[in-house]
Amino acid sequence: MSSKPTKQPALGRGLGALLENSNTDITSISNATTSSVAMVSIEFIEANPFNPRTHFEKEALNELCKSIETYGIIQPLTVRKLGRDKYQLISGERRFRASQLSGIREVPCYIRIANDQEMLEMALVENIQRENLNAIEIAVSYERLLEECNFTQEQLSEKIAKSRSNIANHIRLLKLPVEIQSAVRDNLLSMGHARALVPIGDLEEQMAAFHKIITEKLSVRDVENLMKLPNKKKGPTKTNFLSKADTTHESFLADRLGSKITIQKSELGKGKIIIQFNSEADLQRLIEFFKDK
Repeated sequence: MSSKPTKQPALGRGLGALLENSNTDITSISNATTSSVAMVSIEFIEANPFNPRTHFEKEALNELCKSIETYGIIQPLTVRKLGRDKYQLISGERRFRASQLSGIREVPCYIRIANDQEMLEMALVENIQRENLNAIEIAVSYERLLEECNFTQEQLSEKIAKSRSNIANHIRLLKLPVEIQSAVRDNLLSMGHARALVPIGDLEEQMAAFHKIITEKLSVRDVENLMKLPNKKKGPTKTNFLSKADTTHESFLADRLGSKITIQKSELGKGKIIIQFNSEADLQRLIEFFKDK
């Protein structure tokens, strides 16, 4: 019997391999250790163009600024060297921005060697691990890692130590209208609420349900029950002989595939499974999923 594989660290292989590797650590030259820190003039550092996070709360930055003024920067930034007196931020954007506000001239940095592909991967993976990232920011990060870093969902799942269903459920949120996505970004709508809205195929119905959630402060369970109510606009549906177990199977398949699943079964037990997709790219994603099996 083969030994049980070692559990991956919380930050995932990609970030750990690149941020903690002495081969990519310029500060490790001349027998220094990977924990060596260099002081870099803040005016020589530019922001990370690959950072998926674009919104930083002003109040939180001001609080961090005061902390830096009092205690200094406890955790060094991570940068890559672009040229003489020119660096680009890899991780630590909040600390970088707060440092600029505080007016300090130098910041402690780990200096790494990284190309654009590695920069993108490090920035995205590092952001995914942050507890205060909203569901849409996580979804965008997942999608960019899949599309721009050419990962399969299986590879991404292994790299960031997240389940494939977690990845699929987040990416499904990007199918929602911009207004609903914005509500998730602004913490007006939870991920659970947003997930309940994804299966609604009609945009008008989807937006009506969204506004009902906001105005009536519905719980996720309320929304799920609302979705089960018959739609008066539609004609009578064919009788579908589904058991409670079949309904559970629908939910399981939907979570695994990241798509709406419908099981149709006759009284005799015969039937079919319908997998819905919303675009050519979504179809290719499903095909790739089954190819991996």
